[in-house]
Amino acid sequence: MPSQFLGLNIAYSGLLNSNAGLNATSNNISNAETEGYSRQEIKTEAAESLRVWTTYGCVGAGVETLAIERIHDDFYDSKYWANNTKTGEYNMKNYYMEQVENYFRDDSTMEGFTTIFNKMMSALSEVQKNPSNVSTKSQFVGFADNICEYFNSMANSMEQVQKDVNSEIKLKVDEINSLASEIATINKQLNVIELSGGSGNELRDKRTLLIDQLSAIVSIEANEYPVVDANDPSRETGSHMYIVKIAGGQTLVDTNEYRTLQCVARTTEEKVNQSDIDGLYDVYWVTDRNTGTLGDEFNLYNASLGGELEGLIQMRDGNNAESFRGSITSVSSTTKTDAETHSTREITISVTDEYLKDLDKCTLSDSGGIITLGNREYYYDSWTYNRDAAGNVSYTFTIDETKSGATVPSNYVGKEAEIGYSINYQGIPYYQQQLNEWCRIFANAFNTILKSGYTSDGKEGTLLFTGDYASDSRQYEFTTAYNTGAAEEVNLADDSYYWLTAKNFATLTAVSNDATLLATKSDQAAGADEYGIVDKLIDMVGNKDVASYRGAATQEFLTCILSDVALNAKNASTFYQNYDNIGKSIDNQRLSISGVDNDDEAVNLLKYQNAYTMASKMIQTLTEVYDRLILETGV
Repeated sequence: MPSQFLGLNIAYSGLLNSNAGLNATSNNISNAETEGYSRQEIKTEAAESLRVWTTYGCVGAGVETLAIERIHDDFYDSKYWANNTKTGEYNMKNYYMEQVENYFRDDSTMEGFTTIFNKMMSALSEVQKNPSNVSTKSQFVGFADNICEYFNSMANSMEQVQKDVNSEIKLKVDEINSLASEIATINKQLNVIELSGGSGNELRDKRTLLIDQLSAIVSIEANEYPVVDANDPSRETGSHMYIVKIAGGQTLVDTNEYRTLQCVARTTEEKVNQSDIDGLYDVYWVTDRNTGTLGDEFNLYNASLGGELEGLIQMRDGNNAESFRGSITSVSSTTKTDAETHSTREITISVTDEYLKDLDKCTLSDSGGIITLGNREYYYDSWTYNRDAAGNVSYTFTIDETKSGATVPSNYVGKEAEIGYSINYQGIPYYQQQLNEWCRIFANAFNTILKSGYTSDGKEGTLLFTGDYASDSRQYEFTTAYNTGAAEEVNLADDSYYWLTAKNFATLTAVSNDATLLATKSDQAAGADEYGIVDKLIDMVGNKDVASYRGAATQEFLTCILSDVALNAKNASTFYQNYDNIGKSIDNQRLSISGVDNDDEAVNLLKYQNAYTMASKMIQTLTEVYDRLILETGV
């Protein structure tokens, strides 16, 4: 026979259950607007019935409140993280492509290439009308200065964008480190709480929110595994392993432990592209946070990188898949010693890509860099461009074996060679290369015509467009020709148009100071008003057979470059909007499961309030029964 007080215990269990339900409802209502909060509800079951030796056999023992559970669906988390990675990538591209597009703008609010170029050509037409007039020549040279200043400004703007992107890469790496530390701390706290039978619902919500933030920066994969008893694998201990991997499977957090990353700036001798700014960051894993010891390089060019980091890397280093690559054809058998007593060796690499055969498109570093031969990296000091009579092109690099810490084996012949990475996106290096290419093509064609003519007083013509030395006040004379169609060899040290970039594009100081040096005549013996050279110059800018940029006349530069900029900006904006909308849709699905609905909570509030009231009344009723039983029927 059950205890006389069984009914009171049953009512008491109902009171506790209702109270737990009211507390959970109160917590839900309080956190209805809390970011990342997951709705909680109580989990109950009927208490195990009691065996009584009566005709009805068993009697109920009330209700057991097992837990307050977090209502959450991990499936929607994984979908959200995957989409958030894409949203982050295109968010960065969208932001920086808008800047690039603004720099190339040419409208009523900002004078761009077409406006400035047309003014220069109008001034040249005035020279055609009066070729012996010094004033018209000076005016033309002034407008030529303007076109140089335009390209100088554009180069500086591209450098600033690359600098901003590079700085943001470091911020994102620091943010990854911070998030990894927080996630590992939460994992430790969760295991302490849940191993002792407690509930870590709020900590789990906070961890999910941190993973949300991490997924925007880099692609992630997060998995949780229960820890089982080693002596009884069927028994779970209550603790869990939580592993977070980034960028295609590289472990960042392993339960209580986490790894960190560190940015290391490249030196001048480690540049990839000629027009790259100094100090671009590479990223390495830190093997010892106390000493700062670095381990393996974190591959920023991993196809699985994802997130804002991938968008930033593609903007900073995107070269339209036009990196240097070729096949090693020879390795010199002897080494030489340079002025710094470094052992050097020459290797020759043949190239087949058309953009590598044209030095106007060359982006190789002018201060040395790192080249990958086979699967090993080596430092090179200088290079030489070689074209034979049949049009085959190769480059000869001087490898600094002392600095590289290894020799180049002779059996490397036939192996692949590469500088930098092939990144199929039109980022800052691509636009810098396009600016440089136009300056080289235009200046070369313009100068060639001028040097073939004569000034009004019969002197031989000189060049007008040149480049300023970075180290002093000298200017290049471009005495070494290339792309002539004949066999040729161009050394890095030669005074060639390779040294002309948008950043140092300038007019010859002597002509700027004395416009009479500007050639106008094609016939030395003709009078001062002969303007054959001016005719050729005017024809050149619209004649792609004389000077061609991307298959078009040089005056169509802005049309060509804007087609790239506008397309990339539009794509970035469109994809960002699409992924952002998809992300909101997935988040709404998450919220439909784990979010707090105040209407539902109001119903729960009434439900648990009534249950609490009824349990209280049951206790009150039983109290009166026991009072009557004990006080009035007792002996």
